[in-house]
Amino acid sequence: MASIFTCNISPYVALNSRNKPRFGVRAQSLGGGDLTVLSSDEIVVNGTSFVGTKEKNGALIDGGSGEKAKNGTLIGGGKNGRLKPRIDKKWVKDAVFKDLELLWDDGHGTKTVKDYLEGAKEIIKPDGGPPRWFCPAECGKPLKDSPVLLFLPGLDGVGLGLALHHKALGKAFEVRCLHIPVYDRTTFEGLVKIVEETVRLEHASSPNKPIYLVGESFGACLALAVAARNPKIDLVLILVNPATSFSRSQLPLLPLLEALPDGLDDVFPYLVGFVTGNPLKMAMANIEYKLPPRLQFQQLYHNLTALLPSVSVLSDIIPKETLIWRLKLLKSAAAYANSRLHAVKAEVLVLASGNDNLLPSKDEARRLKSSLKNCKVRYFKDNGHSMLMEDGLNLLTIIKGTCKYRRSRRLDLVSDFLPPSMSEFKCAFGEVTGLLRLATCSAVFSTLDDGKIVKGLAGVPDEGPVIFIGYHMLMGLEIYSLVEEFLREKNIMVRGIAHPDLFSEIMEGSSTEFSISDWMKVMGAVPVTASNLFKLLSTKSHVLLYPGGQREALHYKGEAYKLIWPDQPEFVRMAARFGATIVPFGTVGEDDIAELALDYHDLMKIPLLNDFVRDLKSKSSRVRDESKGEVASTDLFIPGLLPKIPGRFYFLFGKPVKTEGMKEMLEDKENANQMYLHVKSEVQNSIAYLLKKREEDPYRSIIDRTIYRAFYSPLPEVPAFDP
Repeated sequence: MASIFTCNISPYVALNSRNKPRFGVRAQSLGGGDLTVLSSDEIVVNGTSFVGTKEKNGALIDGGSGEKAKNGTLIGGGKNGRLKPRIDKKWVKDAVFKDLELLWDDGHGTKTVKDYLEGAKEIIKPDGGPPRWFCPAECGKPLKDSPVLLFLPGLDGVGLGLALHHKALGKAFEVRCLHIPVYDRTTFEGLVKIVEETVRLEHASSPNKPIYLVGESFGACLALAVAARNPKIDLVLILVNPATSFSRSQLPLLPLLEALPDGLDDVFPYLVGFVTGNPLKMAMANIEYKLPPRLQFQQLYHNLTALLPSVSVLSDIIPKETLIWRLKLLKSAAAYANSRLHAVKAEVLVLASGNDNLLPSKDEARRLKSSLKNCKVRYFKDNGHSMLMEDGLNLLTIIKGTCKYRRSRRLDLVSDFLPPSMSEFKCAFGEVTGLLRLATCSAVFSTLDDGKIVKGLAGVPDEGPVIFIGYHMLMGLEIYSLVEEFLREKNIMVRGIAHPDLFSEIMEGSSTEFSISDWMKVMGAVPVTASNLFKLLSTKSHVLLYPGGQREALHYKGEAYKLIWPDQPEFVRMAARFGATIVPFGTVGEDDIAELALDYHDLMKIPLLNDFVRDLKSKSSRVRDESKGEVASTDLFIPGLLPKIPGRFYFLFGKPVKTEGMKEMLEDKENANQMYLHVKSEVQNSIAYLLKKREEDPYRSIIDRTIYRAFYSPLPEVPAFDP
């Protein structure tokens, strides 16, 4: 028997508060038996009191339309004394949420493993109860129509393994966490049935929504077992260092624990802490990367000294005898899951650590990718076994970047898009592309309606739909600066139309790290299709479209700043259909940071490399047919570049071209072609203007910019030429 326990407060907040707020509480019977609750009308959890409605016989009654309680049992409104695993109808009626704002606060970097240990210390207090579900109120209210996410814990069984991610995940999911009490001895099959029943109830309630199972270590075996037994239910599995490799662990933890003398029990929690996590990565979870090294070291020292005394609570979270029981349970769980991998039909994302001292997680990720039918892998080389508690990992970001977030049976990259949070913005344009940003220090100009060129983006419309049409620089290096500038200056999300290969298996490997291509998806990139462009314009988005596409971004020697566009006006009629504003723009600077040493023709003359290029070309998707001309070329290759002392990137957004009210006129092929040629000439004029004016920029060189920043201003404020 299990229960669902839903509380409206985080399991680890207000631990030391003198005030004891009064909140509603819900419990659910999942096993068909009676669930006895305290006869008092006040239940204390983590030092906080929760209040229910007390029936005469001492049962706690759910606020909904439950049946009469008998013998101290909570009976819900469903059949056979079971509650529907959904929130109350009254709550649903009131839960009309606004869409997420750009650069929202996801709480990343505000919690550490110390918060987990303090919360666990309270939640593990013996209560004689069975395994149960709880909803951390720190998750808050999710967006409308958000899917359910069930967290299945590792060997600790606490259920707080997502403590560093609650706030972020709580926006995108209805989060529930499984808590397995310290002294509970439910078998693995019993735990599978508990999770399975919840999954089936959720599916019956919302059959068109996916159900997410996030399993950590032991919990990953549990998730795989449930998925194997329910192949027709739409499940998305996120497996974190799955313990399906337990039999291949080089650390004989179980014999070691059984042989450990009782007098050394004080050493036990520190042994467990060393094996399961990277203390330095855990202590760095809330340290801002932009801090000076001295302040980073001070905060790291403070975090470590605060963390070490808390580690002793591990002996309470998972005592020696409990760990021995759960290690035996894990052995059977791994065997159960491995024997049923062939039956798993669910989407699977495996997150594997490179410094896992407990399990061979990297090798296991490769095995699972080859064994499961629909499996992606992301590899984190610097993290330990308990990666969800460590620095450098935001679970929601990973789910978004691997295109695993959806609200219905089919993924829609437009309607399912979650805007980037502030922490994602800082990471993407600081830690990930920070060096490129430092080296290129983009200077941005725009054109007002009267034709005047001004510094900044004042000439670009704030309201969509808008289509930016421009030149695709070598390897698309300008994209990162462009998207960042719009977010920073105008708080506008520019949705890039990208090559389909960015979303295909060609970008996947057996141990792929979370890469720049994943970050492009986090920042709103979608595959280039007519339907995606239609959806974006219909939602009044700002869309970035390159008519030259891959051929322009991977141009040959002597083709710098040459527009390689199709003959047909592909985007004009679509823009007119929605009355979108077309903003032509030019960008220059590729020749200031690198020289193209080896292009496609050079690579094809080199043995071995030409085979690699041919293989890439054979796997690449064809976006245009050959009738589109030279732009339809699918010569996918990685050019050889010789770096230079960096110059600067320059952008000029031309005068906006309005198409509102021109739909009928632009249905005429000749008129549409004239509009197309006008936009193309504006892009060429912008490029010519920037090539000329950059010669007047006193800070074109990185050396001059560095000297200027040292004396005057931060990076975004370095001046350029006068327009």
